[in-house]
Amino acid sequence: MYPLSKDAQAWAASHLKELEQLLLDLCVIPAPSGQEEKRAVFCRDWLRAAGGGAFIDDALNVVCPIGDDGGPLTVVMAHTDLVFPDTAPLPVHIDGDRLCCPGAGDDAANLAVLLMSTKFLLEQGLGKGLLIVCNSGEEGLGNLKGCRKIMETYGSRVKEFISLDGNMGSICTKAVGSVRYRVEVRTEGGHSYGAFGNRNAIRVLASMIDALYTIKPPAIGRTTYNVGTISGGTSVNTIAQQAEMLYEYRSDEREGLLFMERAFQAMAEAFRATGVTVSVEEVGNRPCGGDVDPAAHRALIDRAADAEEAVTGMRPSESSGSTDSNIPLSLGIPAVTIGAVSGAGAHTREEYILRSSLREGLQIGLRVLLGSVQMP
Repeated sequence: MYPLSKDAQAWAASHLKELEQLLLDLCVIPAPSGQEEKRAVFCRDWLRAAGGGAFIDDALNVVCPIGDDGGPLTVVMAHTDLVFPDTAPLPVHIDGDRLCCPGAGDDAANLAVLLMSTKFLLEQGLGKGLLIVCNSGEEGLGNLKGCRKIMETYGSRVKEFISLDGNMGSICTKAVGSVRYRVEVRTEGGHSYGAFGNRNAIRVLASMIDALYTIKPPAIGRTTYNVGTISGGTSVNTIAQQAEMLYEYRSDEREGLLFMERAFQAMAEAFRATGVTVSVEEVGNRPCGGDVDPAAHRALIDRAADAEEAVTGMRPSESSGSTDSNIPLSLGIPAVTIGAVSGAGAHTREEYILRSSLREGLQIGLRVLLGSVQMP
């Protein structure tokens, strides 16, 4: 754990208002996965104004190297994208200690903490070997696009990885992998009266969903599945020719993912055998963890936990999750995801963060960065 000097603590205290204003500025900028351009430009320009050599890569990541000498790197990132599809400015309001806005905590507040902590390093001219990233594509069908690009570009140099995401109190140390499919069923359909008896794609899809929910997950690790959306049909008096769903399964063990893949494909094949057309399209794939050196991973986990405990007085618990850390963990690189704020309602329109938590969050962010950067 890197202790905060009195000067660093004083800097953090004097920049709290600026941090909250930065968060407000970020919150209103729409950034659905795949449409992060406006937030990316904002973050790039903000980092450049702070003295960083930030640029936007072709995956819409904002990349800001700190003292890049071609050697080993620690990557610290927070994602710019939102789960919400809004392309108009998002509504923000303050209710006492609550700053309310869709995406305020996931991940705008953590992104603001990362930006402000980076500003401290840039102003102080501290260290090398750190890669700051405001990344794209973390949410939903973004499929971790931004993190994948960073690992493609810098992977052989990355020694460890930290993602700022979520709330204080928990550290994600294990990757939950997932596979997502769009499943389409097609039948002959027809008029609801004149062609009564023809197969209805909606009914077939409903039967498939019911069958999928009879699958018993394997005992190894924790494995889950879900049908998230369904759609189809033409009108109330039409036997549906087409219906589709989005289906996913998750597991924190590779064997769990393989089990679910076999079960899902067997189910699709069984319905094809009845004479209906069943098409499956993979729309997302997040890997589980790979072979990570246990000692190196434990050292990183402890360093992140120490940073939070030093500020809050509470040791965060360890958990599994689906985050940007999935990609480095799958490649055998030590990685953790840690939250730097407190709030509730993630992925709902009622999401909020506690403004008072920004004080602790900035100190955590500074400790994480100062503990990761290579000092001369």
